Amino acid sequence: MRFKRVAAVAAAATLALGMSACGGDSDDKGTSSSAKGIIGKAQNQKKLVIGVKADQPGLGLQTGSQYEGFDVEIAKIIAKGLGVDANNIEWKTTVSSNREPFIQQGTVDLVVATYTINDERKQKVNFAGPYYIAGQDLLVKADSTITGPEDLDGKTVCSAQGSTPAKRIQSDYPKAKLQQFDAYSKCLPLLGDSKVDAVTTDDIILAGYAAQDQYAGKFKVVGKPFSVEPYGIGLKKDDKDGCEKVNEILKAAASDGSYKAAWDATLGKSGTPAPELDTTKLTNCGSV
Repeated sequence: MRFKRVAAVAAAATLALGMSACGGDSDDKGTSSSAKGIIGKAQNQKKLVIGVKADQPGLGLQTGSQYEGFDVEIAKIIAKGLGVDANNIEWKTTVSSNREPFIQQGTVDLVVATYTINDERKQKVNFAGPYYIAGQDLLVKADSTITGPEDLDGKTVCSAQGSTPAKRIQSDYPKAKLQQFDAYSKCLPLLGDSKVDAVTTDDIILAGYAAQDQYAGKFKVVGKPFSVEPYGIGLKKDDKDGCEKVNEILKAAASDGSYKAAWDATLGKSGTPAPELDTTKLTNCGSV
């Protein structure tokens, strides 16, 4: 009897191996191991690692182990479209300077972190989107006389290392004194203490900071954007299929109301109506 049981087990194992070699025609259609990049990982592992900011109110803010904000909600929409439940997302805090390295090294699968699409970054990573168009602006004290970037000569401006706003100050407004940190949030106490004259990044990020309880009434956004910042979703350079899939998910979100719901639950609480997601401007995802 023992010999028969062993023989039966061996036969079953042989049969299983044979089915595997044939490709598992019926069961594997939805989770083909031939899929690569984020599509393959989502199908095979049902989980994703997504990089987001942790210190941007309304966009990406970490409280304890929880992350919240518009970027976080967009990331959840993308994950759901890829077949990954929100509970199976591992959130990874990113700062402006490590977004490309995190993608290139595989530390994260996607980055949704107020990530401006530009030609320099497209040499290193691929971008889906844009899902939002921001503009660089200035945050100053409520009684400041600064009305725009033309007033920055001799002034100290604070921004984040590796960010597009910091680079623009260096190239376009070289007479300003640039002070940089790894996160924008580190600039805010300095502005409050008049140790810097302005903080610069995208307008929607600055609005989120200015609306925080501890800064309410103390700061103001100048309201004179001097750039166009299309926010994209970063992924590996060669993952064209994944990029195109994310764009498909964004198109669906624009039409089914989930994009507007993401805005209303986060940045919309400030009273700003949800923007229209212009799906005609989604990137072509480069070439492989």
